[in-house]
Amino acid sequence: MVRQSKLLRVLMFAGGLLVIAALVGFSTIALKADASTKIDLVAEGKQTFRFDTFGDQAFWGDTLQLHKAIEGAAFGGVGPGVSPATALAVGLKVDVQALPNSLQQKILKGQVNLNDPAVTLALLKLNAVVGVTGFFNPDGSLSSMGIQCALCHSTVDDSFAPGIGKRLDGWANRDLNVGAIIALSPNLQPLVDLLGVDADTVRTVLNSWGPGKFDAELVLDGKAFNPQQMTDGVVTGVDVPGATLIPPAFGLAGINLHTWTGWGSIPYWNAFVAVLEMHGQGNFYDPRLDNATQFPVAASAGFGHVVSHPDLVTPKLAGLHAYQLSLLAPAPPAGSFDAAAAARGETLFNGQAQCASCHMPTLFTDSGWNLHTPTELGIDSFQADRAPDLRYRTTPLKGLWTHTKGGFYHDGRFATLLDVVNHYDTHFTLGLTAGEKSDLVEYLMSLGDAP
Repeated sequence: MVRQSKLLRVLMFAGGLLVIAALVGFSTIALKADASTKIDLVAEGKQTFRFDTFGDQAFWGDTLQLHKAIEGAAFGGVGPGVSPATALAVGLKVDVQALPNSLQQKILKGQVNLNDPAVTLALLKLNAVVGVTGFFNPDGSLSSMGIQCALCHSTVDDSFAPGIGKRLDGWANRDLNVGAIIALSPNLQPLVDLLGVDADTVRTVLNSWGPGKFDAELVLDGKAFNPQQMTDGVVTGVDVPGATLIPPAFGLAGINLHTWTGWGSIPYWNAFVAVLEMHGQGNFYDPRLDNATQFPVAASAGFGHVVSHPDLVTPKLAGLHAYQLSLLAPAPPAGSFDAAAAARGETLFNGQAQCASCHMPTLFTDSGWNLHTPTELGIDSFQADRAPDLRYRTTPLKGLWTHTKGGFYHDGRFATLLDVVNHYDTHFTLGLTAGEKSDLVEYLMSLGDAP
């Protein structure tokens, strides 16, 4: 009986070990599968971010006929066409890694005519124009064109030439003149009908935006200009274009509300932009847009209840979100800021200057609901009034050094970071010295994630 009992215990112990081993093995497999799924989701999102039009070529090409302006009359379109030189001048970027080595060498040797629209068509065929996809007829002419997320939220490192280099996903393209590009469209009638104005007025508004800006709310409320821009009770501009600066799409992990005035989470804004701004084929729901007082254009057009079959947007949102969250805010180049001054600035940031009361380290925005009233910020309410919560978001600060072009705040009203610091010094009566303000600027320029 004793031997039998011992044998039973041994067998039970051995069996337990086998069960544990099996569970460990299963858990390891499950973890590996989970990791693989996450990696695949990020890879899927990267592909979406860079190349997916969500079917928006039906709007930009088939309806606005923008592709005809790109190819020009010589290739069956209209006008002179868009040469690479013109494309670069309006802020479009070229991915050098999409160019065959032979073509790179010809460009370097000056053997490629960058004033020829035919070269632009060749670049589109190579998928080398960041954020733009060309669809071609058998004879080589354009049949349509569409855009991607990367159009506004990617740039290049200029490693090959100005405007030509390796992709920098998530960086705001502050060179891109979105309005001027749209204004080239031969058929602006859809915007004319939507906004209830003539084509000349539409072009005037589009051309008023300037480089690095886009007015996402124009198709919601029709308000093209801020009648009176104010800062700390002083009028600083009259009839300022309603377009806002293109924000970066990196460093968003842990950040609550997206965009200058909140609206919603990152996936919300991705859906909003893909359907309402890019004019992709997808579903979008937001009954807040039924408010005809605040959003008369959107309410009339039914933008809060868009249903498409098939839905080319919703299935892509998870991957797109995963990829965006994987994009870290780049650290500034070595030697680009004064480290000793930045250290002093960090102390001020967390203390006397009171910056950290809203820009909470290490998110550098509010932890939680990151919105504040215009009065709290000391500015006018024009842009806040165009959003559901009537507030401005506390902008995340990491990677500021990548998007200093075009100014600061939503509309670029402050030309430099020192202007921003001076504004808060006045608004909150901080009593900062010139040296302390300079130290704060150095600290702000030092913020980033990636090495």
